[in-house]
Amino acid sequence: MKFIYHYLIVIILSCASCKNEAPPSDPIPEHETFKIASNQVGEERVINVWTPSNYKTSTDSLPVMYMADGGIIDEDFPHIANTLSELIIAKKIPPMILVGIANTQRRRDLSGPTEIEKDKEVAPVVGGSEKFRAFIKEELFPEISKRYRTTSEKSIIGESLSGLFVVESFFLTPEMFDNYIAFDPSLWWNNHYLVRTAKEHLALFPKTEKRIWFAGSSAEDISQYTNSLAEILKTENLPNINWIYSPEPKEKHNTIFRATKEKAIIWTFNKTK
Repeated sequence: MKFIYHYLIVIILSCASCKNEAPPSDPIPEHETFKIASNQVGEERVINVWTPSNYKTSTDSLPVMYMADGGIIDEDFPHIANTLSELIIAKKIPPMILVGIANTQRRRDLSGPTEIEKDKEVAPVVGGSEKFRAFIKEELFPEISKRYRTTSEKSIIGESLSGLFVVESFFLTPEMFDNYIAFDPSLWWNNHYLVRTAKEHLALFPKTEKRIWFAGSSAEDISQYTNSLAEILKTENLPNINWIYSPEPKEKHNTIFRATKEKAIIWTFNKTK
């Protein structure tokens, strides 16, 4: 039994470290960068903002998509900004603004508390998601509203540990965003706490309409919990939660994001589907 648990932790740590691998090189789109001295996380954070090509020549206010892993180098901001640009030009989604939060201590910010000692080995500090979420809500939201023409619609996108943060936000602070997109979320965290408590959170879920799209790869330590979450959402069947689960057994943990990003974004923002 100890051997099996040790083997599972090895897989978990491997998945958790995938984000340290440099992603494929993406053209860096035109964007703006500013910094926030955050009281919530106690450090200065770099924020990257992409706007559609006609933003500066129009007067329209736009919805905003937020993302962790939002740095320029070895993170996903260029990848997602370029994807949004292509989909907007093709008129597959409406125009929107992308806000990327560059990482400092990724595993600290994107993980919730855990009672599992092995979880705590993934980084010197974990369990900072509540403070990171407070930074986004209390400090970043107002700053973006001040600097850009925005509507009230907000979305969040992420993969792996960032996907865990997306799902955690969906359950713990569902009113914070309107749309949630999570690729291969690390739902194993804290003995799959979010899946174990999903029904409790759904019982308290607000009546406002929410959309969530999530996917699971061939990584069994993740897909078993994304499968379980899909079953719970199906059983509970809340009328105000519009959701899609996309099982992707042919994709690996480090390929699923790029393989499924377009269909995730198109479904999320094409409200007729």
